[in-house]
Amino acid sequence: MSDPQIAAGTPTEHDSPTPPTDSQVGDQAKESTKSPKSFNTSFSIWPPSQRTRDAVIKRLIETLSNPSVLSKRYGTVPQEEAAEAARLIEEEAYSFAAGKASADDDGIEILQLYSREISKRTLETVKARAASDSTAENGSSPPVVSTTTNEETPSVEES
Repeated sequence: MSDPQIAAGTPTEHDSPTPPTDSQVGDQAKESTKSPKSFNTSFSIWPPSQRTRDAVIKRLIETLSNPSVLSKRYGTVPQEEAAEAARLIEEEAYSFAAGKASADDDGIEILQLYSREISKRTLETVKARAASDSTAENGSSPPVVSTTTNEETPSVEES
């Protein structure tokens, strides 16, 4: 064995890369500045799909017609009435939010507005229903809500 053996781990000229030339460095820089293949996919959170809107309505019906935090305070709503109210709540909230949307929005703020409107309208619905149920039981007319320009909050007057 006249050939010297190379110890493992000792670099040889085949193992160590030669430093890149200036033209190779320039070519690599050009490649890295090129934009990678863009897929031009966009993700939009607004407007919600019809499937999402239907799921919102279904959940509203469940909330209104089944025992919940709201029903403990305001009572449950019959299934048919809850279905009608849920559709109306969702449609009004959607229309309200869609009217506030602009092309500059990423959709998150509008979706939050939509959600808040649903919550607000749901609460208004159960409160109004509870008020009409209590006045029907008492045999009196419902309270009249009036607003004036001098007051910031509406006043309730018993008739």
